[in-house]
Amino acid sequence: MQSRGGFLRSLPGRVFQFWLIASCILVLVFIVAPLARTVVSPDAEQMWKTLGDPDVLRSVGLSMGASAMAAVLSLIMGTPLAYILARRDFAGKKIVESLIDLPIMIPHPVIGIAFLTLAGRNNWFGGLLARMGIEIMGTVTGITVVLFFVGLPFYINTAKAGFESVSPRLEKVSRSLGAGPGATFFRVTLPLCRRAMLVGMIMCMARALSEFGAVVIVAYHPMIAPVLMFERFTAYGLKYSQPVAVILIVVSLLFFIALRVVSRPQRRDS
Repeated sequence: MQSRGGFLRSLPGRVFQFWLIASCILVLVFIVAPLARTVVSPDAEQMWKTLGDPDVLRSVGLSMGASAMAAVLSLIMGTPLAYILARRDFAGKKIVESLIDLPIMIPHPVIGIAFLTLAGRNNWFGGLLARMGIEIMGTVTGITVVLFFVGLPFYINTAKAGFESVSPRLEKVSRSLGAGPGATFFRVTLPLCRRAMLVGMIMCMARALSEFGAVVIVAYHPMIAPVLMFERFTAYGLKYSQPVAVILIVVSLLFFIALRVVSRPQRRDS
C-alpha cells in the first residue's frame, strides 16, 4: 500500500502527465472539430454539383497553377539568396533576413495595397509596365506575383536550412579537385540539399494556395478559389461556400501529407 509521502511525491508527476495529455487532446480537438464539421456539412448532391461547377474548377485550377508558378519562381530566384545567407557572413545580414521574413508578419491586405501603390495604372512604374505589355492589376500575372511574394520566405528559409546542413568541407574538397564554384554548387551542394529545396517549394505552394487578403485587392477577377469562396459566402450564404471550403481543406491536407513524406529522413541500411 502506497504511503502518504509516496503519494505526495508522485502527485507532481501525475499532474504533469495530465497536463500533457489534456493539452494534446484540447489542441487536436480545437484544430480538427471546425474542419471536420465543415467537411461533413455539405450534402452529397451539393458537393457533387460543386465539383462539376466550371467556375469552381476554373478557380481551383487557377489557384493551383499560380501557386505552382510562385514555387518555381521561388526556386529560381530564391535559391541564390538562400545559399548566400547559409554560407556568407556580411554586414547587414540580420537586416536582410528580417526583410525576407517581413511578408510573413505584416497583414496581407497591406501587401495588396503596397502592390497597388507600386504597380497601379496611375503610378509611373505601373505605366512603365503597361507600356511593356505587363499588367499586374486584375490579371493572372498579378496573382502570381502576389503569391510569389507571400510564399518566398518559406522557400528561402527552408532552402537556407538545407544549405546549412551540407558540410562546407565537401565543397572545399570539390574545389581542391579542380571544380569551380559553379560546378561545385550544381554537382555537390544542390544534390545534397534537393530534399530541403523540394520541401521549401511545397511549403511555398501551400502558403500561396491559401492567400486571400492580398489577392483580393490586386486581382478580384480572375477569381482564385479563396476569393470565389468568399464571394459565394457573401452572395449566397454558408451553404454554397462550404463545398468550396471542403475542396480547399482537402487540397491543403494533401499538400501537407506530401510535405511529411518528402521531409521524412531516408532510411539507410547498416
